[in-house]
Amino acid sequence: MGLIRHEIEELEDSPIVEVWRLGYGKPEVIGMFAGEPDVPTPEFIRNAASKALAEGRTFYTPNRGIPGMGQAISDYLKNVYGVDVPESRIALTASGMSAVALIGQATVEAGDNVVTVTPSWPNIMRTMQIAGADIREVAMTAGNAGWQLDLDAVFAACDARTKLIYLASPGNPTGWMITREEAVKLLDFARARGIGILSDEVYHRTVYDRNAAFSFLEIARPDDPLFVVNSFSKAWAMTGWRLGWIVYPEGSREAFEKLIQFNTSGAPEFLQHGAIAALRDGEDFVHEFAARCGAGRTVVNERLARMPRVRNIPNSGAFYAMFSVDGVTDTLTFCKRAVAEAGIGMAPGTSFGKGSERYVRLCYAKSTELLTEAMDRLEKFVAGYVE
Repeated sequence: MGLIRHEIEELEDSPIVEVWRLGYGKPEVIGMFAGEPDVPTPEFIRNAASKALAEGRTFYTPNRGIPGMGQAISDYLKNVYGVDVPESRIALTASGMSAVALIGQATVEAGDNVVTVTPSWPNIMRTMQIAGADIREVAMTAGNAGWQLDLDAVFAACDARTKLIYLASPGNPTGWMITREEAVKLLDFARARGIGILSDEVYHRTVYDRNAAFSFLEIARPDDPLFVVNSFSKAWAMTGWRLGWIVYPEGSREAFEKLIQFNTSGAPEFLQHGAIAALRDGEDFVHEFAARCGAGRTVVNERLARMPRVRNIPNSGAFYAMFSVDGVTDTLTFCKRAVAEAGIGMAPGTSFGKGSERYVRLCYAKSTELLTEAMDRLEKFVAGYVE
């Protein structure tokens, strides 16, 4: 009998990683498989962390963040959304994924289920499986107006063992955003049944027609069964820093302090000084980065629209395009061959659960010059591709 739980041994590897491994580190490959920009973290953020490191701020930290960290997040939420969230309901985490894992540990027991809106980033589903949950996928549908969610299908998927409903808005990989009206209905449903909502708002500032995407925090009461996860990775180009945060329901502070204590103990202090600088002084960069992604979005959308065989689904947020190619049913093979034959890295739709199997995702958080070259290569590759 092996030492490793069979549930862990049976976890499926992410198809994104399969493709990423083929192209990682190869300068000739234009990598659009990962959700990462091609710009480094802004200098003012790096300088704040470097200064703290030079001052020797390398010791253990309080579980939920250094003094001032929670208040900086609270102030940021007030500035962006006009909501008052006390620092007692906020915990800094060692990445957004760590935040999701902590929520799974806090809420899920073996035999419970988590209802997940798909297409969805696969790591979320795997994390909940590790926590012991069965995953119930509710697929959105793709149309000419973008991706659409059937709330009644979400409600129907829930039962007495449902602990969480997971959704991302703006979504990865779809760019879909929930409306205020949909969020009110979903929160009312969850509140009445004691089901938690795990709202992934990591792409909240990567939007193109407003300052920020709608947040569940705008309609929730302090004691609502709501967990909001965010990250420094996207809006501030801090993917490698591995810092995120949770807003949890009132009364959950001690639980999350203990969970962080027994998982990571906390995040490095010098990195947190960079995070505080990002929150307090980063608005100009946030807007510049969104504009840069918007320019990339224009290049990609215009080029995909002109490619024969290609159907691109409109998106409202995040920095991904989701498209299908007529005649392509095996998107993993398509993406592997794209790396080898065209030097472009993309993510197969098989990664993202129900509803996305025949789609391909690419990240356009890149320079317009790089994206133009990538689209040239993609157009030629698609034209000659035979499954």
